[in-house]
Amino acid sequence: MRLFYVKYPKGVTTSHLLSWSHYYELLKISDDTERGFYEQQIIIENWGVRELRRQKRTALFQRIALSKDKKQILELSKKGHLPKDETDIGKNPFVFEFLGTPENNTYTETELEKKLINNLQQFLLELGKGFAFVGRQYRIMLANKHFYVDLVFYHYILDCFVLIDLKVNEVEHKDVGQMITYLNFFNAEVKKETDKETIGIILTSGKDDVFVEYATETVSNKLAVSEYTLYLPDKKSLKQKVREILDNE
Repeated sequence: MRLFYVKYPKGVTTSHLLSWSHYYELLKISDDTERGFYEQQIIIENWGVRELRRQKRTALFQRIALSKDKKQILELSKKGHLPKDETDIGKNPFVFEFLGTPENNTYTETELEKKLINNLQQFLLELGKGFAFVGRQYRIMLANKHFYVDLVFYHYILDCFVLIDLKVNEVEHKDVGQMITYLNFFNAEVKKETDKETIGIILTSGKDDVFVEYATETVSNKLAVSEYTLYLPDKKSLKQKVREILDNE
């Protein structure tokens, strides 16, 4: 109770959307910037206490902050994270620990896709606010051939389709070319005039940043390559990286 008084003193309006259980979890966070982020995110995404615990455990703040500069990180503490463009829907990395996949277990892209769909509610929560599921193995036809997009979503905040391609191995040049084809098709044949340009995300278990930079440098499409992990990240290491950004700038 003393800590609650210190962090939320008299004169500071506390949101009616947060319960005492929320504050109990928030007060476990010693860093004011990180705590402020989770406080705002509870309000933005209407998290229950269970989801708050999960996002803390998976280091959501650090995973988003690693793609920001000092000013943007401090802004997260005041306003939370609400996507404004395609750069705001990525995480570093995405965490799919809710799939319960044993460590060192081999799996195919089809198996990963099936598990994500079977846990769609948790998958949507990990993707973040704004994602609405459209379909899996979305079929398109080009030159009398059928192609299939792994997962298709519509982002109702950004007003655009989001295509996700799953890769269980390190991303390759052909994967980038394939996604560009899908994006061009959607922009020409699927999206309406009121929709904004389609976003593509290649979710991979590993990537070489230098390769990705060269492979996507001149690409005009809205395309991102993001890593995912099936296990909880090293939170201590992520915190240190964020602290280095804040200290260095």
